[in-house]
Amino acid sequence: MPVPLAPYPTAPAPYTPPANNTQSQLVCSGCRNLLLYPVGASSVCCAVCNAVTAVPPPGTEMAQLVCGGCHTLLMYIRGATSVQCSCCHTVNLALEANQVAHVNCGNCRMLLMYQYGARSVKCAVCNFVTSIGASTSTTEQKFGT
Repeated sequence: MPVPLAPYPTAPAPYTPPANNTQSQLVCSGCRNLLLYPVGASSVCCAVCNAVTAVPPPGTEMAQLVCGGCHTLLMYIRGATSVQCSCCHTVNLALEANQVAHVNCGNCRMLLMYQYGARSVKCAVCNFVTSIGASTSTTEQKFGT
């Protein structure tokens, strides 16, 4: 029995990028790679995993952080207080730049980020607890004030 053939679908209209070639970026919902896309696009197809990621509405201010559990780059809407990682499900605190400070771990020298005003911070790599401002060897930097 012959199978009826469907007509070929019509080709979509080609996308015309904005005249000023402005681009924005977001994190792929599939493989977590950073994607660049032309401003005005409604979604982005990842060239690596072919996942289609929706673009946030225009004017939405985005921020980034590195997951404390698996070190994956996370992108979130600025103003959020916490962000759950889609890879390892760790809930990360999303602090504004003026609320965080950095210090090198007193044991392995890994750069650590902590809430400004904290008395100590525990390294996720070696579990060493570094006291903040307790010794002259501790280097503390306050960002965004």
